Amino acid sequence: MKTKQKSEWFYFKKNLPLTLMALPGIILMILFKYLPLSGIVLAFKKYNIRKGIFGSEWNGLENFKFLFKTSDAWIITRNTICYNLVFIVLDLVVAVTVAIVLNELLNKKRAKLFQTIFMAPYFLSWVVVSFIAFAFLSVDNGLLNHILRFFGKDEVQWYTQKQYWPFILVFCQLWKTVGYSTVMYLGSLVGISNDYYEAAIMDGATKWQQIKYITLPCMRSMMIVLTILAIGKMFYSDFGLFYQLPRDSGPLYPITNVIDTYVYRALKVSGNIGMASAANLYQSVVGFILVLGSNFIVRKIDKDSALF
Repeated sequence: MKTKQKSEWFYFKKNLPLTLMALPGIILMILFKYLPLSGIVLAFKKYNIRKGIFGSEWNGLENFKFLFKTSDAWIITRNTICYNLVFIVLDLVVAVTVAIVLNELLNKKRAKLFQTIFMAPYFLSWVVVSFIAFAFLSVDNGLLNHILRFFGKDEVQWYTQKQYWPFILVFCQLWKTVGYSTVMYLGSLVGISNDYYEAAIMDGATKWQQIKYITLPCMRSMMIVLTILAIGKMFYSDFGLFYQLPRDSGPLYPITNVIDTYVYRALKVSGNIGMASAANLYQSVVGFILVLGSNFIVRKIDKDSALF
């Protein structure tokens, strides 16, 4: 018994520096991730600010009904799912392609420069991006309308013409976020041993064959992990992308309205906090189910590539 206690004390002392280093992160996670979980009860209550969270009356599933009874339920669900599916596919394809191209550049200084250029937009807020977009799309002073006028074409009312915005939203999302994914994939490329490529070159493999049979298979695990995590956020939308970028333009609501923006606008009108909590809980539960489901499918196909 004493030997066991001494052994546990030995390992505790040995790992104490690492434990102390992790302690701030653990405390922050508890404060901002676990303690707020008590607020889940708001989704099932008629919140009264005077009575507080736990003193407010229960109202069952009434808060969830606003998402499904409204005439916009189909539109916001369709937009949320379809946009995120497009983002997941294009982000995977574009980020992997860019990562491979940067990795193949012989001039590493130039590769670092391009990597920085791709990564820079990720650090811009959507408010800044919305003003950059406005400089291009403004009716009176926008660059695109100046170009159209130069070639004798009619001006376009960009912020009222909804047919253009699926392409604008997808392009801006890729421009802003693809750099982050590229860095993740570049990290996995660094771990690939050069011995594989040297052996392939000796066997007469072309550059495309090296990418197809060495690079892509070695990147598969990272691709699967990032895709599963992205699927888990399929019912979430980047609020800034769908609210700030279109500048909350009413004519664009059928194209730009998603669950997050709909809840925000409903909150501005009704101030119903329980309603917003219900929507957030719905998104979290569906995302959790999607992660488990996609990971289960991956485990059936290739157990080693699964997230858990």
